[in-house]
Amino acid sequence: MSLLLKNVSKKYGNKTVVNNISFGLEKPGVFGLLGTNGAGKTTTIRMLLGILKTNSGEITWKGKAVNRKEVNFGYLPEERGVYPKIKIVDQLVYFAELKGMSKEDALKSIDKWAKVLKIEEYLNMPAEKLSKGNQQKIQFLTAIIHDPELVVLDEPFSGLDPVNTEIIKNVIIDLVKAGKYVIMSAHQMVTIEEFCSDILILNRGKTVLQGNLQDIKDTYPANRVLVNCNTDIKDLVKKQKLTIENEVNNNYIIHIDKEEQADKLLTELVKNKVKIEKFEIMKPTLNDIFIEKVGGDK
Repeated sequence: MSLLLKNVSKKYGNKTVVNNISFGLEKPGVFGLLGTNGAGKTTTIRMLLGILKTNSGEITWKGKAVNRKEVNFGYLPEERGVYPKIKIVDQLVYFAELKGMSKEDALKSIDKWAKVLKIEEYLNMPAEKLSKGNQQKIQFLTAIIHDPELVVLDEPFSGLDPVNTEIIKNVIIDLVKAGKYVIMSAHQMVTIEEFCSDILILNRGKTVLQGNLQDIKDTYPANRVLVNCNTDIKDLVKKQKLTIENEVNNNYIIHIDKEEQADKLLTELVKNKVKIEKFEIMKPTLNDIFIEKVGGDK
């Protein structure tokens, strides 16, 4: 076990903001730390980085207690912190030196990652001249510039357009391939499903769900059918007493209560000679599961 949080709690006065949570990262990959605003995610992150002390429990990295001075972690906080009037390259060197890098090594790392992130043209500009998305990429670079073993990313895609989102996604994939451990906190559940094999959901400081995402989804029955076809099937769906949740250009998401309803619908479509391009029985999404676990208790 590389990172281990065991029975960790944090209080501020009489208020418990993290209540006896436990999880671990056994191998390189992306772990999803989820929850509503105020659920305790940021406090948990700050404790595992050694920024905050726990009130109880233990946090270890490779069997040793986490010490902020000794662990080689990287952190992209949700709150952005670039200095608006200072040149980007100077900021990056400064943050790298805080992590123990020499200026020479820092500049080499900056050159490497600036090419990957496509920000070379901005290095000699003050941060205030950059778009929100490019400032976000600068912040991301500060989290990985020193080649950390574990990287914590809090809302890493905030403010990014689709092109830059794809750039950051590819870097995260490469980090995992290089044997890095990544903890990701994000509100985009589709992104979490794309990257994370294991998740933990917090609500009011308590763990309400954790484990392997696929195993969790396997415990839920199918509740939707995706139908892509060449015609309007609304009347046929209505005939089966089913509800269409979404429909765009004869692409349908249809709610079902049990899989037998999907079988009957398919039979009806074939009987009526509907040309079906895709027919898929679907499990609940992570977004569905998240809402079920925390949506009614904010």
